Amino acid sequence: MKPIRDFSRAQAGNLRYVLMDIDDTLTRDGKLHPEPFAALWALRMAGLYVIPVTGRPAGWCDCIARQWPVDGIVGENGALAFWEEPSPKNGVPARLRQEFHPQAVRNDHPVLEKIRQRALAEIPGLRVAKDQFSRMFDLALDFAEEDPVLPLSDAVKIRDLAEQEGGRAKISSIHVNVWMGDYDKLSMAEGFLQRRFGWNAETEADQVVFVGDSPNDEPLFARFPLSCAVANIRRYGDLIKHPPAFVASAECGAGFAEIANILIEKRA
Repeated sequence: MKPIRDFSRAQAGNLRYVLMDIDDTLTRDGKLHPEPFAALWALRMAGLYVIPVTGRPAGWCDCIARQWPVDGIVGENGALAFWEEPSPKNGVPARLRQEFHPQAVRNDHPVLEKIRQRALAEIPGLRVAKDQFSRMFDLALDFAEEDPVLPLSDAVKIRDLAEQEGGRAKISSIHVNVWMGDYDKLSMAEGFLQRRFGWNAETEADQVVFVGDSPNDEPLFARFPLSCAVANIRRYGDLIKHPPAFVASAECGAGFAEIANILIEKRA
C-alpha cells in the first residue's frame, strides 16, 4: 500500500465517484465526528458523487440517504441501494428510491436461524447486533461493537461456521454479517453506479475511489485500482489478501478526512 500522498493529480482529476465504508472508516468508536462528516460535504461540493457502501441495515440506510450529503447508499453488504430523487417542482420534497438485489433473501430464512443458534451457542460472549431489528436481509452478529469485545479469531470462527452451514459471511470491524444469496458490496455498488449514473464497468474503473478498513471491503479493494484504506486496516494483516492501493496515515474518520482532503487538493 502506498501513502495517500502519492495519489497523482492526473488520477485525482479523473475521479467522478467516491465510495466508502462507514464503521471505522468514517466513524471512530461508533461516533461520526465533525471532520469526516465535513469531508463528505467537501467531496460533494467538489463535484464528486458520494456513495457509502456499508453492512449497516436498511433502516439506517433510509436515514442516511435522506439526511447525509450523499448521492445514494448501498447497504446490508449489497442487498439494497437507496437514494433520493429530487422533484422537478420547487418546494416539493425529494422522493426516496429503493432497489434490492434480485438474489436477496429475507432474513427469516431457516439457514440463518440455524447459523444464529450455532454461533451463539459456540462462541461465548457473542450476541446478535442491536440494529438487527431494522435489517431486511442479513443477520448481524456483534463481536466488537459493544462490550465484551471478542478477538478477531472468534470472528473468523463465526464466518467459517456460517459458510459451513451454507450462508455467505463477511467480517467487518464490528460484526460478522451473514446472508443468503450470491452478492456482496461490490456487485451491488457496480450495478448501482451503472444504473444510476451510466458508469461503464469495462472502461471507467479509474473514475472510482473506494475507501474502507476491513475484510468485508476486500472485493472493492480488489476491483478498483485506486482503492484506499484508513490506517486501521493494518490490524487485519493476512486476513486481507487483496489490500488497497493507497493508505492514509491516520485511522478511522481522521484517515478518511485525510484521504478526502488530498483528493480535493490534487483536483485543484
